Amino acid sequence: MAEEFLDRFLSEYYAEGEEHLAVIRRALLTLDDAVGQPRPDAAVTEELFRSFHSIKGIAAMVEHREAELLAHEMESYLRALRDGQVRLSTPGVEGLIAGTQLLEQSVAAHRTSAPQPDIASAVSTLHALVADDAGATAAGDAGPVPENPAAAVASWRCVFTPSPELLGRGVNVDVVRSRLRDCGQILRARPLIGEGGAITFEFLVSGEPDVATREAWLADGMACTAADAAEPSPAPAVTERATAILSAGHYVRVDLTKLDDLMRMIGDLVILRARLVDALAPVEAHVPAHVWRPLQETNAGIERQLRDLREGVMRVRLVPVGEIFRRMPFVVRDLARDSGRRVRVEMTGQETHIDKFLVEQMMDPVLHLVRNSIAHGLETADERIAAGKRPEGTLLLAASAAGEIATIEIGDDGRGIDAERVVARAGAAGVPVPAVVDDAALLELICSPGFSTREESDRASGRGFGMAVVRRTVQELGGSLRLWTEAGRGTRFTIDLPLTLAITDALLARVGHQMFAVPQASVREVIELEESAVQRLEDGEVAPYRGLALPLVRLSQRLGIASVPERRLHAFVLGQGAAAVGLVVDRIVGQREIVVRSAVDPLIRVEGIAGATDLGDGRVVLILDAAAIARGVRRQGGAAARAATA
Repeated sequence: MAEEFLDRFLSEYYAEGEEHLAVIRRALLTLDDAVGQPRPDAAVTEELFRSFHSIKGIAAMVEHREAELLAHEMESYLRALRDGQVRLSTPGVEGLIAGTQLLEQSVAAHRTSAPQPDIASAVSTLHALVADDAGATAAGDAGPVPENPAAAVASWRCVFTPSPELLGRGVNVDVVRSRLRDCGQILRARPLIGEGGAITFEFLVSGEPDVATREAWLADGMACTAADAAEPSPAPAVTERATAILSAGHYVRVDLTKLDDLMRMIGDLVILRARLVDALAPVEAHVPAHVWRPLQETNAGIERQLRDLREGVMRVRLVPVGEIFRRMPFVVRDLARDSGRRVRVEMTGQETHIDKFLVEQMMDPVLHLVRNSIAHGLETADERIAAGKRPEGTLLLAASAAGEIATIEIGDDGRGIDAERVVARAGAAGVPVPAVVDDAALLELICSPGFSTREESDRASGRGFGMAVVRRTVQELGGSLRLWTEAGRGTRFTIDLPLTLAITDALLARVGHQMFAVPQASVREVIELEESAVQRLEDGEVAPYRGLALPLVRLSQRLGIASVPERRLHAFVLGQGAAAVGLVVDRIVGQREIVVRSAVDPLIRVEGIAGATDLGDGRVVLILDAAAIARGVRRQGGAAARAATA
């Protein structure tokens, strides 16, 4: 897993490096025109400084020392230029351009495992430019530069351990770095995390501090020992082919708004094609078969190509859900350390792809559910041992995809949700409690705004608004949230999301004279019912369904629309198991690919309506939020819901 993570991380490093280099190339052209002016454009200088600083940082993260050192020297020159310590000159611009070319070659060589170029000349040139213009002070601050930094040998390893007492005396990392530069060249610097989260800093230097100096440094938290290994010797420069390899990468970063515009244009094509189908329908009876057949084949071909185009753009927008998961182990480690728990994180399905927008929107909900597992679900090591469990708890992060639905699961093997405690807290808070408290009812209670089982908030658990926000976010994305819990075995939250929000397949239904669209992904099954099979049970209706009583909700009654009497009824089965609900309509018209126009204005949003679409004939068709309708039936707590649970 470490190697797989490193490979993905390196791919991101190369892609981000190419992005910064593209910015640098563009800015250098502007900077070249400013030679001879009193001061170059501050915005251009700042852009170059940020880009080189970013490259230095990401190069250090992957231990690409040559790129880190070279980017640092160019960053130092730009800092002096930005602060007015040096004047922009032709040699300065040439030094930046030469350094950028070497940086490209260095990154390309790192990518292909080729020998690294000789960066000593560029480092010395940039260092001399600062020293000549800024004087001896700048030169002394920069430290001695060896003739060939890439060939410098690490002779000493110094470790600095900061503390509040040292900070009070003015001894910090910058002071340590300055001391080491007075003794020689710093070849490598990196932070280390020790036991209990303590941070230390390791430096490899080419110089040799004397015995008295090393002993004096001990009082300041600096311990120096002889280095065990030497830095690699310099290698010959790479050819121009390496630069070509870097530029010909397999990744192109595209602004997400451009993909949104492309998806919008495809949506317009879907609507136009629907209009074409409606326009051709009445023509068929008046056109000979040999003329109609080519039109029909062309129309079918356009439909296939348009669907392929839509799916192709969707795939471009899809990113691995691992972008969410990879951040969670660090959160878990931090919270587990604070709470005294031992937690092991298991992740599966990281390569499951969902829309980039969904990944960004789901980051906070998943983070909140992970925090809840640590704060409420998992026990301490002693509690787990007493319960006959392993002292180390397990937090599961899983993802999968089936059809047009992506599923994310966050679960633990902790104590489970205490239903009696939840009901008691809900009653005390004035939250309505249903007669039968199953997993679906528990989810309704804990997602009520302001509900919490904690008396006080802490880092892991908040003040009772988190779960309400989680469910609202999932609902706004067209998804659903489910809960499974069992005392002593654990808790699992399941989030079902559409792979994309822009275009989807839907089932069209008619109620009275109104047409509605139901996203096909939210429909578990379509059934036909005899009116005589529907039974009235107190304040609800039920119908037999696979050996159970299925609660029914008539869309006509829910939306206040006059229904057309039919001998046989059609119903969409929404939800699963005891949470299943039948949505009764007059007639199911057919299946259609629709463009989703979400209702985002809070003044026009209605529970049960997710948005609207245009079928191509100019009529606006409302898109039903099937999950919200099913939840409404469950919240009524009527006899139908109780019958389904029984």
